[in-house]
Amino acid sequence: MRFLLPVKFTFFFLLIAATAFSQKKEVMFVGDPKNDLFALLNLEGYQIKRYSDISAAIYAAPRKSGIFIVSDTYPLVSERHQISRELQSRAAKKKLRIYIEYPASFFGVKIDAKPVETRLERAVVTGGVFGSRLKPMSLVAIHNCHVLPAHVNNPLIVLAKVVGFDKAEYGLDSTKSYPLLFINGNTMVATTKLSNFVAARYGPKESIKQVWSHILSWVTDDNKVQIRDWPTDVAPMYKREDSLPSNARLNSVRKGVEWFYNGRFFVHPAWNDLWLKYQGNGEKPFGPPVDQNLPNGDGSLGILEGHASTINYDGTQQYRYWMRADVQGEASMALAAASRAFKSNEYKEKAVNLIDFVFKNSNLRAGAKNDKNSPAFGLIGWATTHPGVFYGDDNARAILGIIGASAYLNTNKWDKELSEAIMANFRTTGKLGFSGERLEESELLKSGWQHFGKRDLFHPSPHFESWMWACYLWLYNKTGYEPLLAKTKIAIKMTMDAYPNNWLWGSSMQTQRARMILPLAWLVRVENTEEHRRWLDLVTTDMLKYQVESGAIREEIGEGAGRFKVLKSNADYGSDESSLIFKNGDPVAEMLYTCNFALFSLNEAAHATGNERYKAAVNKLSDFLTRIQVKSKEHKDLDGAWFRAFDYDRWDYWASNADVGWGAWCTLTGWIQSWIVAGQLQIQEDESYWKLTQNSQINSQMRETLEVMMRGPAK
Repeated sequence: MRFLLPVKFTFFFLLIAATAFSQKKEVMFVGDPKNDLFALLNLEGYQIKRYSDISAAIYAAPRKSGIFIVSDTYPLVSERHQISRELQSRAAKKKLRIYIEYPASFFGVKIDAKPVETRLERAVVTGGVFGSRLKPMSLVAIHNCHVLPAHVNNPLIVLAKVVGFDKAEYGLDSTKSYPLLFINGNTMVATTKLSNFVAARYGPKESIKQVWSHILSWVTDDNKVQIRDWPTDVAPMYKREDSLPSNARLNSVRKGVEWFYNGRFFVHPAWNDLWLKYQGNGEKPFGPPVDQNLPNGDGSLGILEGHASTINYDGTQQYRYWMRADVQGEASMALAAASRAFKSNEYKEKAVNLIDFVFKNSNLRAGAKNDKNSPAFGLIGWATTHPGVFYGDDNARAILGIIGASAYLNTNKWDKELSEAIMANFRTTGKLGFSGERLEESELLKSGWQHFGKRDLFHPSPHFESWMWACYLWLYNKTGYEPLLAKTKIAIKMTMDAYPNNWLWGSSMQTQRARMILPLAWLVRVENTEEHRRWLDLVTTDMLKYQVESGAIREEIGEGAGRFKVLKSNADYGSDESSLIFKNGDPVAEMLYTCNFALFSLNEAAHATGNERYKAAVNKLSDFLTRIQVKSKEHKDLDGAWFRAFDYDRWDYWASNADVGWGAWCTLTGWIQSWIVAGQLQIQEDESYWKLTQNSQINSQMRETLEVMMRGPAK
């Protein structure tokens, strides 16, 4: 039975609660009122007296009160930012409690004058004062930290490069650490700007919130401090418990495409030199964000790769100024799909220009790759900095993207180049149907394409192999060219016979499953046998064992050796491409390698089979991706993106950031954004890629392509 309080009593209790909130303690504050901590104290109802001078605050502060002293010059160290011996003595006599950060000096503690700038290091909790949710060895991200080395014992938090998802798995003994937060007498000292928690996007949210709950509790001598909310500049589009509006998925598509514009990713002639400067030779193509005042290009100079996972102390992220072929093809599909959905000629123009950039207006199909007598003919270069390197998987995604774009644009303009690209890969695929990780143009020119076609290579890595198989099956369906099917069936059978223990699982097993579903679904399309349906259901069912209630698909590390280096010590963190998790069970969904491709592949499987279980899984995953799309007013270049990592338990962007190239907070205009955008739209329209592209006229090019490309050895 439910009892209701009379209205007057309800009002009485609300009045008491409001009065208690308004009577929070008075605190002294030294620093800029634009500081994140000042805003939080205001939000939490503290009575703030602000001073511009440390000594004035200490002299004016009532006995047993608290003072917060924040840094206004970070990351520069100000000589004015220090507490002298005399001020410390006065504060002690008045029994003040003081929080000070980034001090130039502090009497009684040796603090180095020059800060150390860090990137991979994370904050590690060492004191047992932060409650059960933040135990010792718990991790917090203090992005792009500038820390003043201090020589103290028993710090509460240190900064160190450590392996782990949310705790330092190997401890601190084998790695250099810097005290980050410690107590000396009546003063709590932070050796970095901890009050920068909103602007610098410290996280995960609940953990940094817990750190500040303790700091506020200590400074105000109030053990009942509970921070009600936490401001953030970057957040998921929807909360876990929010009901999605009927237009939410379509809106995610619209915002997903507009993100290309928000980020200024289309290179424009006005800043072409800027792109070339930061791209360099492609080894470290990192640079600052493109200025929002610079214009977007029209796609004729290509589209940049996206954000690196490096978050600066001001909350901005580095850009990856790399021009990759796969990204151009993938983005062209997303733009073409959106051009049809939203009737946008501007999207259409950019899609066309990106494809022309790949095939005509760059070095990606130039030179030997455009010479009919060359064994490299038809292949698509990896990137403009590496036009003579060929990854089969990257070629496959560029090809599939352009095929999809062609269908959305209702054109056969690039059928010749597409047939050449698929057959260029096919003729260099070994006789068992495997291509390996990559080919080099120099090797092809030396040995000829037939040398590679005769290899007995066995490479059971769906990440590298399977989407090119999907291309072969697609082209077989359009042309009836039997070798495409025969060789692909051999490779798929050998790969399925090796499943799961002998797969080369790369960053995770879920990645491999997500990639394998597409060719298995299309194999059912061309040969709907019991064995083919069984293979598809086996891989799909195993992947979906890890789909949680929110729709996220949890990552899983495979058995045996993965492709990337195992992180056996703290020194290994950030030294190779790596998984987002440390161990199975870490609640992370992956948008670079798994959920993005799973969305597209599962939709194809659902349409190929009519399986309601697949369809339900697709819809759950789609809703999850709709919810976690980035929302940000402060960082326009992030608004509408998807990050690589999401912790679905915390409902926050969090994971191990050990990957040297594409870490937890990276974005990618191709791999991540484009497959999610295209997948979302196809789900919205209850359409499959297979049906979308069924009227392709590529067969009209096939005879000429075969005559040119399969007539004999070329050297």
